[in-house]
Amino acid sequence: MSKKLRYGIIGCGGIAEAKHLPSIQKLKDVGMVCFCDIVKERAEKANKEYAEGKGKVFTDYRELLKEDLDAVCVLTPNSSHSEISVAALEAGLHVLCEKPMAKNYHEAKAMLAARDKSGKLLTIGYQNRYRPDSLFLKAECDKGTLGDIYFAKATAIRRRAVPTWGVFLDEEKQGGGPLIDIGTHALDLTLFMMNNYEPEYAVGSVYHKLNNDKDTGNAWGDWDSAKFTVEDSAFGFIVMKNKATIILQSSWALNTTAVREAVTTLCGTKAGADMPHSGELTINGVRNGRQYVLQPDFKAGGVAFYGSVQEKDADIEARTFAEAIRGEGKLYVLPEQAAAVTKILEGIYISAKTGQPYYFKD
Repeated sequence: MSKKLRYGIIGCGGIAEAKHLPSIQKLKDVGMVCFCDIVKERAEKANKEYAEGKGKVFTDYRELLKEDLDAVCVLTPNSSHSEISVAALEAGLHVLCEKPMAKNYHEAKAMLAARDKSGKLLTIGYQNRYRPDSLFLKAECDKGTLGDIYFAKATAIRRRAVPTWGVFLDEEKQGGGPLIDIGTHALDLTLFMMNNYEPEYAVGSVYHKLNNDKDTGNAWGDWDSAKFTVEDSAFGFIVMKNKATIILQSSWALNTTAVREAVTTLCGTKAGADMPHSGELTINGVRNGRQYVLQPDFKAGGVAFYGSVQEKDADIEARTFAEAIRGEGKLYVLPEQAAAVTKILEGIYISAKTGQPYYFKD
């Protein structure tokens, strides 16, 4: 067996602990050897838990990039995704960056340029693509089961689940609220299924209706209205160059019981598909003159295993990145696709600010 890949972890906060580090640890051919966080204690904690204290700890990512590494995982607030990813690529390292790719399209393009110049791999953490329902639906879309998909809904709606930790409520560090946080997953799934990444224009509405609420009933405790500088809800109407239409709905706090997150609805010329909730899927159409509904059972059989280990979507994401580095597979999330998501999200924000449709120039 070839030597272990050497990873550096940049950002050891919530998303690292909850998603990436446990999944990377399961990979026998990867070792996490460097940990960086602006809060030194977080990096030290990650080093102790995932490298038995044998790794190196940093508070400046520039120092980490000087180490003998194969790849880094950029798990920091959105505002630093582009800066750190570009620096890592320029240092000759492969990069897995957490979603969204960047705060805006200009920063995303800088990441693509650095990837092209370096010749290294760059991928973005859209792990919902690896869910069983997503994999099944993508296979059907690629086979042409749905035909020409001309209308879709990308949905990420929470009733009262505003993240009150970290920098989620900070517009400067995040670039936005639920649209860029969870709406990005729904839009990525939708574009991926449609295989359509060429938007013509977008119309957006952004709301700050519940930011000042005091008795919030929030799942993670009352938010601090003084710090809640991002939107609580955002909605977009997107027309693609081929005239397909996408409606994007995102909210952390909306007075509705129709709660769904990171799901898509697709309507094509031959059939349609609905994700009632994450992990659920129905496909509808007409056969032999009769309407039909297909509902795959993702609980019976077909569980994702790799060797003897059952895999979650984040596990598959981590393994796919490592295999691509070794030349044993291909990336499943291409940065060009993620850049298109960022481009559309930015267009929705600009449209909401100007009150006019935003036409994409490139």
